[in-house]
Amino acid sequence: MNEGMQNSEIFFPFLIMGLGGIIIFSIVLHVLHKKIKIPSLIGFILLGFCIKIIDSQFHLLNHDIENIVQFLAEIGIITLLFRVGLESNLNGLLKQIGHASIILIGNIIFSTFLGYYVVYDLLQLGFIPSLFIAVALTATSVGISVSVWQETGKIESPTGELLLDIAEMDDIVGIILMSLLLFAIPIIIQSGITNLGQVLIKDSLVLVVKFFGFMLICVLFSKYIEPFISSFFRQINQASDSMLVITGFGFIIASIASLLGFSYALGAFFAGLVFSRDPQAVKLESPFRSLYLFFTPFFFLHIGLLIQLEGLGSALWLGLLLLMLAIFGKLIGNGLFSLLVTDKKSALLIGISMIPRAEIALIVMQKGRGLGSQLLPSNVFSAMILVCMITCTVIPFILRQILKDM
Repeated sequence: MNEGMQNSEIFFPFLIMGLGGIIIFSIVLHVLHKKIKIPSLIGFILLGFCIKIIDSQFHLLNHDIENIVQFLAEIGIITLLFRVGLESNLNGLLKQIGHASIILIGNIIFSTFLGYYVVYDLLQLGFIPSLFIAVALTATSVGISVSVWQETGKIESPTGELLLDIAEMDDIVGIILMSLLLFAIPIIIQSGITNLGQVLIKDSLVLVVKFFGFMLICVLFSKYIEPFISSFFRQINQASDSMLVITGFGFIIASIASLLGFSYALGAFFAGLVFSRDPQAVKLESPFRSLYLFFTPFFFLHIGLLIQLEGLGSALWLGLLLLMLAIFGKLIGNGLFSLLVTDKKSALLIGISMIPRAEIALIVMQKGRGLGSQLLPSNVFSAMILVCMITCTVIPFILRQILKDM
């Protein structure tokens, strides 16, 4: 028996033990989240970081284990964005698309473009890192603030409904920008072009054909195939089995997006949108929760594992600068532009509610980190993770107090 086989036999039981522990830990964190009001994703990121610290001393994580965790993290991304798409309300969004679009323009100006300018020109972090940060700053976290609005019973108010529509549009734009960026990065690396606009123009025909081809697949599937599939499996199987079938098709659609050169994330999100139009499919969402709870913790755990211990000091200072940028971008971009369609207090609430960055921002940074330290330095990655953790922890407490006083 060679040394590699011996190492596998030694580490495999510990890997299985670790998987079991993470599953149990995920349930405990979700229970604690309801009591202490801190998002469970914070706990998983910290758990991953603690494992990283322990591994630096005892070297417990070998290459095989890291590959397995990364694979589970990718499945976590698919389930995460499939659920985001599944819970999206396109009909409600279309009703307020005029107001939401005005506020979205402000968000793109002050979060995306201003974020890129500050990071690239003032902080001089480089072209590609600046692009990743700008895209990460674009999307808010629908779940973090909306859960507070639901908890206080204000989500069904006109302001709450407008917030939900704005947050959904933010996510859609963030996911599309991330897909464009990941599509363009290989071209940038090969050609040496240091302008994203030049890259997209250079390959715009290929990009447009692929994107509209994928959109056509989703529309045709949603209109002609999805109703038949959902109805057929509801008749022959239990609801939980039908949800697994829907999830299976979601994975297939995500893989098609990847084969076309886009990310699994974009495919998973649009797969969720495909089934979100079917009220029966959405009602079947609850059985999907078990899959969601199983896989998504590995994504956040993987984020913690990717944090490098070296350079944490510089990451802290950079993170505080990016935190101010993240707060300013949403307060001005979303809050100020909300004054065009609502009153001052509602505009302030919308601006504050849009500050948290979580799922989409973390996915953007994880994808950038996967490209290597040459393209996204570890201190930049760690700084943006710090922004996500602070905004997801602090803003809900502030928002909850304001909403209770209303």
